[in-house]
Amino acid sequence: MEVLYACGLRVSELINLELNQIIFDAEIVRVFGKGSKERNVPIGSIALNWLNLYINNVRSQFYRAGISGNTVFLNQKGNKFSRMGIWKLLRNYAKLAGIKKDVHPHMFRHSFATHLIEGGADLRAVQEMLGHSDISTTQIYTHLDRDYLREVYHSFHPRS
Repeated sequence: MEVLYACGLRVSELINLELNQIIFDAEIVRVFGKGSKERNVPIGSIALNWLNLYINNVRSQFYRAGISGNTVFLNQKGNKFSRMGIWKLLRNYAKLAGIKKDVHPHMFRHSFATHLIEGGADLRAVQEMLGHSDISTTQIYTHLDRDYLREVYHSFHPRS
């Protein structure tokens, strides 16, 4: 979940992620998105730390020679996760956390983009990180930002 959010990945990008796509020293993940378009996405130290722990302590328990290959995230049989496998995992963790709302993988991508824009990130940079070919697709998140600004304005401005 940390990598999904930290990089704003699509679930298909997460399940197809391979070890050689993670450049630990440069804090970059090389992602192959829709249409096999390649992009480099920064990954923070917290996500890298969790990823390192997973690779060194968990992945090795599921690894099966001849089956697992270089896939990062493996299920109990040593295969890469399916899209539904990720959905089920998220649903279970949400339930354990007491979250009543339906949680799906794309929410992490939306949160990634929204938090970047709310933090003042350049729209073109967010477009690049998300792998959107058209800026209008990324501009959806500016509306969320405007709503947030409006809410702050009404909450704190004396003449709102």
